[in-house]
Order: sequence, then C-alpha cells, then structure tokens
Amino acid sequence: MIKKILQKDDPVLHKVCHPVTNFDQKLANLLDDMTATLKDAQGLGLAAPQIGILRRVCIVLNDQEEYLELVNPEIVSQEGEQEGFEGCLSLTGMYGIVERPMKVKVKAQNRHGEPVEFEGEGITARCFCHEIEHLDGHMYYEKCDRLFTEAEVDDMMQAVDAD
Repeated sequence: MIKKILQKDDPVLHKVCHPVTNFDQKLANLLDDMTATLKDAQGLGLAAPQIGILRRVCIVLNDQEEYLELVNPEIVSQEGEQEGFEGCLSLTGMYGIVERPMKVKVKAQNRHGEPVEFEGEGITARCFCHEIEHLDGHMYYEKCDRLFTEAEVDDMMQAVDAD
C-alpha cells in the first residue's frame, strides 16, 4: 500500500528510530509498503520514519535497479569521497551539495532476520548514507551551506554542459 511521505518539518523525521526485534508479517508488510511507496514516488531510497514509522528500516534502489531491504543497517566501511547534489522525498523540489564517501559497505538484516551485506559506489553509496542518517533523525540539508531549487540546479548543470 502506498503511504504518505512526511515532509521536512514533521517531528517524526527528527527522532532516532528503534531497532527491529520482531521479524514477522508486520515487518514484511512495512517493507512491501515502503517499496511500493518508493516506486510510486520514483525515488532512490526511503526510510521508515519518512512514512511515520520509527523503526530502523530502509529501502535503497541500487545502480542495478534492485530494491535492497535493509533492517537495522550499519555502515561498516567507507572509502574515498564524492561531492554532489542530493535531494529527498521529504524535502521535495530542493537540493543541496553534500559530501559523501565514494564507496560504502553496509551490514543489515533481511526481512527474515538473516544477516546481509551490501556494497555500493557512487549514487548507491550516497543513498546508503542518506537513508541511514534518516534512521538517526538527521536530514541531508543539515550538511549543506544552502539549498537550491530545481531550476537553480538545472541552470548550473546547463552552465557546466556549455563549458
């Protein structure tokens, strides 16, 4: 079921999420709802607090177009750095320049409580970091000097392409 995505000023987005301890049908339903919501919003990632659930669960669409389910995720290693525009389904139409690691390895559990590990580079690494920060009550704009509108980003990208 597609859920409403909470926006920036909702206090739920600024709270620390609780670990998942029950790997049951309720969790499976949450993961299914989150995937449906993410697909509908055409985003790259979604964390449970963005739909009002304070649990350590997120979904990331990786660069192979796979929806990765991460329950109780932790970043276990990171390498390099990248700087680029980042947006969020909870802050629509705005973007900020954020520095992130170029490569990230995450350990988590799947919907059955079994351990899983994922590695990602580039945009996938960025998504892992972004979504896991949501679980700790943080949003990307806390790392930005300023936010840009979509029109400003388009103008900047056209100026780069013209060079």
